[in-house]
Amino acid sequence: MARVQVYDLEGKPRGRITLPDVFETEIRPDLVKRAVLAQQSHRLQPQGRDPMAGKRTTATGMGTGFHLARVPRVKGSRYPAAQSGAFAPSTVGGRATHPPQSEKRIYKRINKKERRFAIRSAIAATADKGLVTSRGHVIDTIPTLPLVVVDEVQEMSKASDVKVVFEKLGLLQDLTRVENSYKIRAGKGTRRAHKKRHSVGPLFVIDTDKGVRKTMRNFPGVDVVKVERLNAELLAPGATLGRLTVWASSAVKKLGELFA
Repeated sequence: MARVQVYDLEGKPRGRITLPDVFETEIRPDLVKRAVLAQQSHRLQPQGRDPMAGKRTTATGMGTGFHLARVPRVKGSRYPAAQSGAFAPSTVGGRATHPPQSEKRIYKRINKKERRFAIRSAIAATADKGLVTSRGHVIDTIPTLPLVVVDEVQEMSKASDVKVVFEKLGLLQDLTRVENSYKIRAGKGTRRAHKKRHSVGPLFVIDTDKGVRKTMRNFPGVDVVKVERLNAELLAPGATLGRLTVWASSAVKKLGELFA
């Protein structure tokens, strides 16, 4: 089993820790993708259209020979809607061409063992320098992968202190990359704030939340999760393996117990 350095909040080595066997799991992008898509489908709500929408009309086809388009037309001759097109998808107020159906099965399922293997595989990918780099993370100044830090990081409650720690650990460049990736989509006024998109930043895996989760909300793209709440989507957003992950030392120890 491999041993890696544990770094303090100043970025200096403070002992070594033995990595659990989960970091040696075979990397399976196909299983990770299945697990991520299954989890994403659980957030979707079935929706559909009224089967009779656009069909509550007297419109019928008139046939040919009237020098008119052969669309169903409303019966009658003495009111404004008479003889106007209806029912057909190309007409005003007509039915939708291929409307969504509430009967469609959008909830995807995955076997429990496959889901757990996907999480193990995504954890192993966080220690692969090639995968982390190919994902777009800037890791030139990061001392080692996986990056393990002391448990004091879980107690940080000031954003200014967290930014200093980012710099000491070599994470500031990746944070800057995320901040520069902001793109504002269409919209104006107060709506623009809700239409921003940015890249994915580092993931912090902790054992006990002592205020760091609330503090990390000040930094775009950064996520904090307890080790027992790890899932494939957090470790591989968009089903792309190799997210830059920072581990608290106690979380690494607990990881060995959860995936023994």
